[in-house]
Amino acid sequence: MAVDPELLEILVCPADHGDLEQIDLPEAVRTRLAQRYQEEFKDERAVVESGLRCTVCGRVYPIVSDIPVMLIDEALEGPEVAG
Repeated sequence: MAVDPELLEILVCPADHGDLEQIDLPEAVRTRLAQRYQEEFKDERAVVESGLRCTVCGRVYPIVSDIPVMLIDEALEGPEVAG
């Protein structure tokens, strides 16, 4: 699901304040992240399909069940997010 365009306009990378763009994540990354975040969801399934990529540093912040996880420590980096 797409992030609300108004929200995307105000969100920036917490590391360097760069602009963000929504991207689809590879299936293997989606599955791994859904399993990782599942314990946070008691009665529903954690869904991960996309993330927000910083146009400056390239970090990708996963979107878990329609909620962007905007924590630097949770960001994905490097080839693991290459589609």
